[in-house]
Amino acid sequence: MTKLDSEDAIGQVADEVLRFVRLGARAKSMLNTGDLGAEFSALMLLFPLRHHGPLRVTDLADLKGADPSTISRQAAQLVRAGLARREADPADGRASRLAVTESGLAACARLHEGRHALLSQAMNDWPEERIRAFAGLFHEFNSSVEALLRNDPAAAARENA
Repeated sequence: MTKLDSEDAIGQVADEVLRFVRLGARAKSMLNTGDLGAEFSALMLLFPLRHHGPLRVTDLADLKGADPSTISRQAAQLVRAGLARREADPADGRASRLAVTESGLAACARLHEGRHALLSQAMNDWPEERIRAFAGLFHEFNSSVEALLRNDPAAAARENA
């Protein structure tokens, strides 16, 4: 592949990433999750809480690459909705951690099922081997972007601006 071909391919990837982000914003409204009592962005905090266990808001913000004040506001929504609870941090009694509740776990399951159904419908005509190949490439792409952002603090700062 020549440098020009590579640049054209990178441009196409850039265009498709922007298209994916735009479509993702529209697709989330199709998840049909009902009213879970919090904004979608707040609901997305349930997944790392389920996976990593109770976390301080600052640790959750670091994990998500987001501003702690934004995560704090979203965490408050989850607590009000009964999807998460605050508990004392055993390492520091003055601090608290956010933990997912049984209702929060049920919401995670509902969101996961909705996302899975939507993607299954979108990829219904794809052969399984192509879906697996795409999943592998998409994982590799996301890992490369994450590595770039971890190694470039200025990129992370721009992302949070």
